[in-house]
Amino acid sequence: MCLNIFVNITNICINLGHWPLHFKISLSIVIPKPNKASYSSPKTFCPIFPLNMLEKLINKVIRERL
Repeated sequence: MCLNIFVNITNICINLGHWPLHFKISLSIVIPKPNKASYSSPKTFCPIFPLNMLEKLINKVIRERL
């Protein structure tokens, strides 16, 4: 059931050439690097961008198809 829904969403995105806004929004989290005395420089931070799980799966399917 879930697989069929996922495949349908992926096919619709590919056929329409439309990427839903929900997949375009990401959250950035900044993690300070350990053992750094000063955080005044951008190099002392490590930003990460966790993505929506459904977006990751759709991106993987699209990459495989291309």
